Amino acid sequence: MEAGEDRAVLRCLVTGATGYVGGRLVPELLGAGYRVRALARDPGKLRDHPWADEVEAVRGDVTDARSVGAAMRDVDVAYYLVHALGSGPDFEETDRRAARIFGEQARAAGVRRIVYLGGLTPAGVPERLLSPHLRSRAEVGHILLASGVPTTVLRAAVVIGSGSASFEMLRYLTERLPVMVTPSWVSTRIQPIAVRDVLRYLAGSARMPEGVNRAFDIGGPDVMTYRDMMQRYARVAGLPRRLILPVPMLSPGLSSHWVGLITPVPASIARPLAESLRYEVVCAEHDIAEYVPDGPGRPLPFDTALSLALRRVREAKVTTRWSSASTPGVPSDPLPTDPDWAGGSLYTDVREQEVDASPEALWRVVEGVGGDNGWYSFPSAWAVRGWLDRLVGGVGLRRGRRDAERLRVGDSLDFWRVEEIEPGRLLRLRAEMRLPGLAWLEMYVEQGPEGDGRSRYRQRALFHPSGLLGHAYWWSVSPFHAVVFGGMARNIARAAGRTASRGGSS
Repeated sequence: MEAGEDRAVLRCLVTGATGYVGGRLVPELLGAGYRVRALARDPGKLRDHPWADEVEAVRGDVTDARSVGAAMRDVDVAYYLVHALGSGPDFEETDRRAARIFGEQARAAGVRRIVYLGGLTPAGVPERLLSPHLRSRAEVGHILLASGVPTTVLRAAVVIGSGSASFEMLRYLTERLPVMVTPSWVSTRIQPIAVRDVLRYLAGSARMPEGVNRAFDIGGPDVMTYRDMMQRYARVAGLPRRLILPVPMLSPGLSSHWVGLITPVPASIARPLAESLRYEVVCAEHDIAEYVPDGPGRPLPFDTALSLALRRVREAKVTTRWSSASTPGVPSDPLPTDPDWAGGSLYTDVREQEVDASPEALWRVVEGVGGDNGWYSFPSAWAVRGWLDRLVGGVGLRRGRRDAERLRVGDSLDFWRVEEIEPGRLLRLRAEMRLPGLAWLEMYVEQGPEGDGRSRYRQRALFHPSGLLGHAYWWSVSPFHAVVFGGMARNIARAAGRTASRGGSS
């Protein structure tokens, strides 16, 4: 992006490119012929995306003015797709500070437009009475609009698309509960929107006229209650009609835990979703069409959006998920083999197995762990650990996988996250369950010592305790490692051997 290049080729900065919407917006902008720079705290998490070689990835954080300023250089349009929800009790202040930094640095760099995706707020309800989540999203929009840089604020309610938190919450509630007792918010009117239309409006906003500085409500053509959404999902998915019984005494807090028990969406994310459904969220205008024309059949009807999302799920073509973004509050420290950890306590559990299969066959099993395939040892122990994690506010096991066969750096994998992957050789996972310390699980595939087409599987669990509780935790669970980790190593080796015997050694 050199100075003096043709300004007709828009240069876009995308924050939140590791997240659900940002990860889908990047290829939309590339497809429109724009140049894209992606800002991420860890640019390495972008490297396995199919568009990684087409963008400029830069390291930075929206709360760090220097890194934001550097990322803004030579940028025409800056997309703000981040928020601090779940980062702690002060997340509103963090959002406020980040938005101010973003606006100030955009103005200083001569950015021509900011585009922000916020939340649709209910008409007639003072913002001070809104949930902290909705209130903060609205405040960020106000800050960016007042930044001195022409800003487009797109306000959406429920986003329907494969992998979105709203879609997965709807899907699991409907599929798992043919009869359900529900919170009273199932009777609230909502105007959902397909993620394809959200992306179309985001990308189209890049070329709005300079004088436009305002918020736009965006939604699909259907207005319905959440109960209607569940019944229509059941019909589209070919399920019997659901019996839904609203119960008024389920507060947003209680209902978020109810959602957390039934769906993969943890209570920390379910709560703001539930709180936003307490009020009617229906578009008051559709002025966005003046600047981003809809065209025939757009925006997509609700049933069409559901059908497209379900097809993506069934074909295992979910490009990003709600869990694509890093989970707030989980460990992000370096691997404890780094020099900075010298002298600290580090517990390890190492297992090795000779495998009657080629390294290629073994790698297919390793890369397929988790999700529906499970963890190859003592399933009830993993299930109990997942339930315990959910009870203390963690992510639990049910996040599953984005793709049934392939992993990439940054993917969530049940209560782990892929920290490193070297295809055919190494898979390193970082624990995101609630622990009194930091934990990793490494799985290595090596060529067998005899060169006879066999392989060796090496597995290493690492735990860096935090305080006395961390040491106590390790010693309390270590008696079970022979069953859990030992069994895992043996069963992965056996699974690879079975795969090789059925389909050949490679």
